[in-house]
Amino acid sequence: MISLKPAVFLACVSLFGSIPTGRAQSPRRIEIIAHRFTFSPDTITLKKGEPVVLVLRSDDVTHGLKVPELKIKTEIKKGKDTEIPITPTETGHFVGKCAHFCGKGHGSMTLQIDVVP
Repeated sequence: MISLKPAVFLACVSLFGSIPTGRAQSPRRIEIIAHRFTFSPDTITLKKGEPVVLVLRSDDVTHGLKVPELKIKTEIKKGKDTEIPITPTETGHFVGKCAHFCGKGHGSMTLQIDVVP
């Protein structure tokens, strides 16, 4: 093991940046519940270039989520988690819609995804 004096250690850190720990940082996970006729939360904010995992869950019937601009199209089955890894490449406001008919209010079931710089 190499022993460095504190001043040398600080100089190395400032010169080379942080010291790698060997562990990759896990993507942020965002849980979204689908329920007739809403997503909760109904608005999420993502950062451009930040990897995240959307964890979608239904507590009543099968739903879906379709956001063409973000290349998301999936089914959300009751009682099962559906994980969508995503790394947004564009900023903007995107509206996702339920992609599986779930009843009379299906057409108003939306999820707003705001991608910021």
